[in-house]
Amino acid sequence: MKIRELAKQWEDSAKGRLTPTAYSVHLDIEAAARLAALAEMYPKRSPEELMGELLGAALEELEASFPYIQGQHVVATDEEGDPLYEDVGPTPRFLALSRRYLQDLTDQIDSRQH
Repeated sequence: MKIRELAKQWEDSAKGRLTPTAYSVHLDIEAAARLAALAEMYPKRSPEELMGELLGAALEELEASFPYIQGQHVVATDEEGDPLYEDVGPTPRFLALSRRYLQDLTDQIDSRQH
């Protein structure tokens, strides 16, 4: 989700799955003021929900900003038959680590529900 799409989501008041882990952060004064402004503008959202959604959107944008670095191995061909090479940049590692941690967190949630 793009950061610019968050305001619409906040208006619609959608919610996602939450982890049992809480994170504590200290904000600089400008960020704290902006967060307070958002909390006033969107009173259906707590400051913690706003921060979580902002962080999620920022992580998606960060992932999209990682550079593609062409590797040596052809992994597919495009519609014109040209080779597509593996990405050896940070994206594949980030995605693999994200999947691993997602599985770990899902397992933790599942084990607490049983």
